[in-house]
Amino acid sequence: LMGMFYSGQYEAMMPKLKSKNFEGMELIRPLYYVREENIIKWANYNDLKFLKCACRFTEEAEKDPENDRSVTESISKRKRVRELIAALKKENPYIEDNIFAAMSNVTLNKLPGYKIGKEKHSFLEYYDSDSPLD
Repeated sequence: LMGMFYSGQYEAMMPKLKSKNFEGMELIRPLYYVREENIIKWANYNDLKFLKCACRFTEEAEKDPENDRSVTESISKRKRVRELIAALKKENPYIEDNIFAAMSNVTLNKLPGYKIGKEKHSFLEYYDSDSPLD
């Protein structure tokens, strides 16, 4: 949702990626399907402390007082999206599941545009003929 609301993109972090920098290496996110609230409960139960953010951008911005505003804005946007989801969850307890499922239920021929790699496509490419995406 952060990407949709603040940068006009629809993307997700993949649970498994091949490294572009190191041949044969893969990045695996083993907790991809575990909800954050469950990770926090488990960490608290085991008295574990974690970094607030391991993002290089955040680390560098926190070191530089001039960029502190961008870190604060980023964190407050994350907080705002979390608050929005929490409010929607009161109305629909399945909202988080639905958002997650939507990432795997994309129907390309019902979108005005999409990208494959760096190549952009438009619905107008197939408007006057049968779509190869049907």
